[in-house]
Amino acid sequence: MYPGTHAASTPNKPAVIVADTGKSLSYKELDDASRQLAVALHDLGLRRGDVVAMLSDNALECFVLYWAALRSGLYLTAINFHLTADEAAYIVADSDAKVLISAADVGELAADVRELNPQVAHAFSFGGHVQGHGSFDDLLASAGDRRLDAQPRGSDMLYSSGTTGRPKGIKPPLPTIDVDQPGDPLTGMAGKLFGINDSDIYLSPAPIYHAAPLRWCGVVHAYGGTVVLLNRFKAEAALAAIEKYRITIVQMVPTMFVRMLQLDAGVRESFDVSSVRLAIHAAAPCPPDVKQAMIDWWGPILVEYYSSTESNGITVISTQEWLTKRGSVGRSMLGPVHICDDDGTELPPSATGLVYFEREQLPFTYHKAPEKTRESQHPAHPTWTTVGDIGYVDDDGYLFLTDRQSFMIISGGVNIYPREVEDALTLHPAVFDVAVIGVPDPALGQEVKAVVKVRDGVDETDDLAQELIAHALTKVAKFKAPKSVDFVSELPRTPTGKLVKRLLTEQYG
Repeated sequence: MYPGTHAASTPNKPAVIVADTGKSLSYKELDDASRQLAVALHDLGLRRGDVVAMLSDNALECFVLYWAALRSGLYLTAINFHLTADEAAYIVADSDAKVLISAADVGELAADVRELNPQVAHAFSFGGHVQGHGSFDDLLASAGDRRLDAQPRGSDMLYSSGTTGRPKGIKPPLPTIDVDQPGDPLTGMAGKLFGINDSDIYLSPAPIYHAAPLRWCGVVHAYGGTVVLLNRFKAEAALAAIEKYRITIVQMVPTMFVRMLQLDAGVRESFDVSSVRLAIHAAAPCPPDVKQAMIDWWGPILVEYYSSTESNGITVISTQEWLTKRGSVGRSMLGPVHICDDDGTELPPSATGLVYFEREQLPFTYHKAPEKTRESQHPAHPTWTTVGDIGYVDDDGYLFLTDRQSFMIISGGVNIYPREVEDALTLHPAVFDVAVIGVPDPALGQEVKAVVKVRDGVDETDDLAQELIAHALTKVAKFKAPKSVDFVSELPRTPTGKLVKRLLTEQYG
């Protein structure tokens, strides 16, 4: 299904609402505008497999672009508007985008990106004029009442967040179905596992240039539900939106859970969250103490999944399962899991190694980077792919993640996974945010350092540093505990809450 299905049955139902402003887009408006844009892009010469670049904040028009691409066999490349002009321009150029469509709200950046990409044939802006861009409204109007003869399903082609280096374009093969035909695995899984339907109201608090927010909003549209967008996540604003719009499904990352739990208990309890039937979380492993606190607050409605922008596989775990498999990210729902050592040898249950998902066909390539694609493939099984996560599978088939391969600390020849130490410190009452990294040590190679942002009103003292080290020692082995603590005013995180640990390791390296 797609918005056109619901435009026929419930034309005036809101497809999207922006919580901050109350602006909305009905299913009829979404269907009409995405149809017009698909026609207009075809008139500009775009054909199946071509790329449209989108540079915008969380705006209603983003879904017009998304569904126009999905109903005309195009790729949509959504760009992080927090990037510098050079960084964003690189993605536009690397993606081979033929059209750039920008929001006036990020107009200064968009104008710079356009100037840096003269090879892009066409650029348009919505919400106001942007230098170097034509009118998006005029572009839509040029289509009139026409529609394309065929509606082959397109896809997104998103870029990695760059937490470990230069962003990579993640290019899935285009589906061999039309937009209104079943066959999209995420849409099918969402209906089967999560029961998403046309009565659901879904809160999306993260930037929709990222994979999970964009794709899950699309899934909700496929089933005829309503998406409520936040311009940016703030703990109280998210809770207020849940109460105001009677949200039934919310998707968050663990950092958002932490920020809500850090609110005063009286503030948290003042909001009615009883309408929420499903709280999905992903993007990063959730510290067990944080997840338990959320279960205690919201009840057994948390469902965690593990996947990636590459969508090479998916695991899922319910609250009930997690309470018996604490710390797991679930069993595979898409692609059997294999744990392998650095040479590709498959390891037995409970042994730690690289996490591979097996698929019948290669599920993605890295755009114009065949060497990076090869690095992600198993040496003997080319349709087994990894994104660099380390973990193990227990005897019952449940996957447990330990950390990213690139984040592992080797101290005195022993492997230490920073995430375990971060989990130990996250809910300490003095800690607002924490990252654990390895720093050079002349004797051991590396030693463990905690980099901490304290909560408001907490003094950054040597005594607190020792208290945090002692607290970690109550939860992890001595060789894993931090040997030192540094206090900082801010940790480098993406807007979705992912820690850009590369910047810290470069700073301390």
